[in-house]
Amino acid sequence: MALNEQEILAGLAEIVNEETGIEADAVEMDKSFQEDLDIDSLSMMQVVVNAEDKFGVRIPDDEVKNLTHVKDAVNFIINAQG
Repeated sequence: MALNEQEILAGLAEIVNEETGIEADAVEMDKSFQEDLDIDSLSMMQVVVNAEDKFGVRIPDDEVKNLTHVKDAVNFIINAQG
């Protein structure tokens, strides 16, 4: 069953919290991973790997650079769900 936007956002927030210690409620759709949440490229790759596992999707390496905001990642996952 495909997850909705809120479920994906909550899951991503959980991953970001586990990876970086950033409070899950700070992870909002309009936040930038790098500017607002201060997630570096190494942590971002770990977030991506964990998101792939959690949501059962594949996020190609060349796509990661396009995931600048939380909403970009949420929308990518929504569209990648089978």
